[in-house]
Amino acid sequence: MGLMDAEVIDVHAHVVLAETMGAAGPHGPELTTAADGLPLFRAGGFELHGVPYAESPFMRVDLRLQRLDAAGIDYQLLSPNPLTYFHHIEPANAVSFCRIHNDALASIVGGHPDRLGGFAAIPIQDVGASIEELHRAIKELGLHGPYIGTNTVRPLHDPAMNAFYQACVDLDVPLFLHPSPAGIDGPKGDPNLKHFDLDVVIGFAAQEAIAVGSLIYGGVLDRFPDLDICLSHGGGSAGYLIGRMAQGARKRPWSPDYLRADGAFEERFARFWFDNHLNNARSLDLLMEIVGDERLVYGTNFVGWDAPDDMGTRKPDPKLANNARRLLRV
Repeated sequence: MGLMDAEVIDVHAHVVLAETMGAAGPHGPELTTAADGLPLFRAGGFELHGVPYAESPFMRVDLRLQRLDAAGIDYQLLSPNPLTYFHHIEPANAVSFCRIHNDALASIVGGHPDRLGGFAAIPIQDVGASIEELHRAIKELGLHGPYIGTNTVRPLHDPAMNAFYQACVDLDVPLFLHPSPAGIDGPKGDPNLKHFDLDVVIGFAAQEAIAVGSLIYGGVLDRFPDLDICLSHGGGSAGYLIGRMAQGARKRPWSPDYLRADGAFEERFARFWFDNHLNNARSLDLLMEIVGDERLVYGTNFVGWDAPDDMGTRKPDPKLANNARRLLRV
């Protein structure tokens, strides 16, 4: 069917690529077998036990396509594994990893252009190298846009990021943001997040809300009015916190004058794009009550632990596919 005609487009689906094993030098990634006989995936100092990447749709395209058919998904955008953003490692290793990753991803989607597209891994710790890889990924490899983590070596509003944002505008591509577990190759984060998978269950939502605050309070949306940014998981906890975040914009001493007017923060919040992967209909209703559905797209975290249980039996509103085509400049 292809992206142009697809009725269901999934923009939130991660991939693990065999070609990238060892591509980040000492940081891996590495796929082995643990002493208990279960699969072990290592990325930097992070170890994931018991997830059978090798014999799953994460790595086997044939299995992914079968699952896409069963789920009723016509077209899917593949994005980097959140365990392998490698935003805090040495730039040379990050550049090497991203180039190998993007070449391998382009090969996969190029073999199935009617069903699959891809987002580029980006070595964002080196802005110049990021711009170079972004140009290569879009112009030479045919990928749809950059995909970076919410937690990088610098805040998202840092002026050093301006050249990268401008490159996205110049290339006319959207920027996708998605969290990763703290401590893989950077700061360890709150130790309480290590209990009960809270770094994923709660930490991801917090990172997305922090990204919203950084990008709005830090003036990125005002500096780059033509930049489209899509946030995973419906923007995390930002929808629930919008009243408090807006009050901060109106009242706190660091807030610029243009954010102090009533509705100024909310207006900018509605400029983001969001995937609808919130795992709760009432949470999604709240988000749509705040921002509407013109910038809402369908996302599943396909074959991930929190993927929807009703794929294949409950199709998303066709409008979400049209929204995705607008976001992807189709």
